Amino acid sequence: MGQESMNMSEIKEKGLFINPYVIQMDRFADSLRHLSETFLSLEEYHQTFTREELEDMFIKVSERVCLNCEKKEWCLKENRDRTRQMVYEILATAEEYGAEMNIEVKRDLQKKCVMAPRFLRETLEIFGVEKQRMVWNHKIILNRRGCAVQMNAFAEMIQSAARELDAGICMDDHLEKKVKAGMKRIGLKLLSSVFFLTKQGRYEVHLTLKAQRGQCVASKEAAEVLSSCIGRGMLLLKGERPVIGEEYRTIVFMEGAGFHTLQGVAKIGKGCDKISGDTFLMTELPGGKEGVVLSDGMGSGESAFKESAMVVELLEELLGAGFPPETAIRMMNTALVAGREEVRFSTVDMCIFDLYQGTCEILKAGASVTFIRSRGGVEKISSDSLPVGVVQELEIEKSVRQLEDGDFVVMVTDGVLDALPVGEQEAMLGALIGGTTICNPEELAHYILEQVLELSGEIPADDMTVLAVGIWKAS
Repeated sequence: MGQESMNMSEIKEKGLFINPYVIQMDRFADSLRHLSETFLSLEEYHQTFTREELEDMFIKVSERVCLNCEKKEWCLKENRDRTRQMVYEILATAEEYGAEMNIEVKRDLQKKCVMAPRFLRETLEIFGVEKQRMVWNHKIILNRRGCAVQMNAFAEMIQSAARELDAGICMDDHLEKKVKAGMKRIGLKLLSSVFFLTKQGRYEVHLTLKAQRGQCVASKEAAEVLSSCIGRGMLLLKGERPVIGEEYRTIVFMEGAGFHTLQGVAKIGKGCDKISGDTFLMTELPGGKEGVVLSDGMGSGESAFKESAMVVELLEELLGAGFPPETAIRMMNTALVAGREEVRFSTVDMCIFDLYQGTCEILKAGASVTFIRSRGGVEKISSDSLPVGVVQELEIEKSVRQLEDGDFVVMVTDGVLDALPVGEQEAMLGALIGGTTICNPEELAHYILEQVLELSGEIPADDMTVLAVGIWKAS
């Protein structure tokens, strides 16, 4: 990089200049954190009724039952404490045993109250209403806490992304002039250029270009010129226009990755049903990464499919927008837990492949075991965490593995393991994966599923999915 670029880097490091956009993002982040703190400082959950709540229930019972009773004066004035204690005893018994009160409490009530049956009925009814209110209050507090946690995570992400983007912008007049001259040689006019350098030292370049009047230039030619100027292999970002015309357009180029992957999948529904409750996703992600997600919905068939498909679609949107994988899972879990009354869960098995580094980040929420086949054998990565959609405080088990040329990652749903003998599932499946030399991901996935079905000798008792991903060094 030129001297001007080095000076700007030094200025940023010493904090002498902070981009005003970064300052604005910091303000957004601080506002979100303050909102999160406000959420967390609101009413706390209590598992038992307070003295004020018990007194309020006592007043409600006396108003409903005792208003026209001949013993009202005696019970609510002369012996008010005794009557209050009687209500408390009924509530305590209901809390422990439910509406089916023990005989001793009923007999004691009949001795003390001339309207015992109605008194008991009204007390239990008020208790039920207040208990339901407490349950809903607990749910609101949990949802509020989940939202607060997500707002904190979002604030961190905004702040981090803004600073990373600002720090990655490179200013090099010499390189810009070199690129401008190179583009001119192939008939392109460069209006502006922005050079980014990631934390990993990879280039991302945004060029605003147009072709000379009456001409069109292939975008690949521009990538070749840019590669020559920078001295690194630059590729068009996926989805970019293949041809540059007479109007200015911004084209994004990324430094070529050192690895590439291929994926294959094999699946079958419960009872050989065409509809499976398992859903999978394979997608390219920002920053030279690829994501693979496998989700197993609760139950089987169409309802399970809808559940797991919703989970996968949400994750695809969040990951594609650049959310960190763990944050994406937590945000989706908060939405699922807070958004409905009944508990419906789905497992999440996620692998994020970094095609620059050759690493695989594995994240699991209630998912089955993952296998990694390498020259050294077969490694098993298991999880004891809960699926998404069950609790707000979701535990996500995460691990990172360095992969080598020709390694395979195999993901399966519970139905595959459950089809094998109890106590031997992981060992048998690991032996199947390690005992074959198949190097085509699609063929490997079908081979594993066919072997499991043959070993079980039965019609599938659950949805079964095998997903295989192979990784190789780019040529």
